[in-house]
Amino acid sequence: MAESILRNDPNTIVCEHPLCQENLSIIRDKNTTAEVFRNAIRRLTYLLLYTATEDLETEETTTITPIAECKTQILRRDIKIILAPILRAGLIFSDIASDILPNASIRHIGMYRDEKSLKPVWYYDKTPIMFDNPEKTVVFILDPMIATGNSGLDCIKLFVGKRIPVKNIRFVSLISAPEGLEKIRSYYPEVKITTAHIDETLSKTGYIIPGLGDAGDRIFNTLGD
Repeated sequence: MAESILRNDPNTIVCEHPLCQENLSIIRDKNTTAEVFRNAIRRLTYLLLYTATEDLETEETTTITPIAECKTQILRRDIKIILAPILRAGLIFSDIASDILPNASIRHIGMYRDEKSLKPVWYYDKTPIMFDNPEKTVVFILDPMIATGNSGLDCIKLFVGKRIPVKNIRFVSLISAPEGLEKIRSYYPEVKITTAHIDETLSKTGYIIPGLGDAGDRIFNTLGD
């Protein structure tokens, strides 16, 4: 029922492209090696970011081709785009996001989850005290998983506290749990969330079921450390 409700939410976008689902299957497989896992996530990142950026505003300009002059569309130059990967797992998104949005500014956010309380613990924040022209700033928060929603919620609150309009905040994830999505939605229904899949539920220890395990450990090949 929760998944059905979220799927009807216009600000929760599930990327159902066949290539998205193909690569999602690869990263779920427990036997997928770290190298194959990372490459599949990179392919997923392209698909998810194309979906997440499709409503960016453009402006008209004049371009001179080898044949003639014509009118073309470019991203609005007065809009600043911020990429905010949540360390450490969010780093896997950064290179691809920079390729797609080469003029974007990257602002790293460092937090980890306390395994007992399931609350985020902050250790790094590379955002300015206040943004210039926050009304014309669009933020893409990048994190492979929305599980409990606690880390995502804290990150959104960080940018809202710096006067970024909620409608200008995007969240991109590989897999999301209904519980985490509902938590974010209860505070910030205007935040646009793009994900490859909404899974069934959370385990008692806060892992997404069926999920894909610990994204950070699988990305950086630190399973068992």
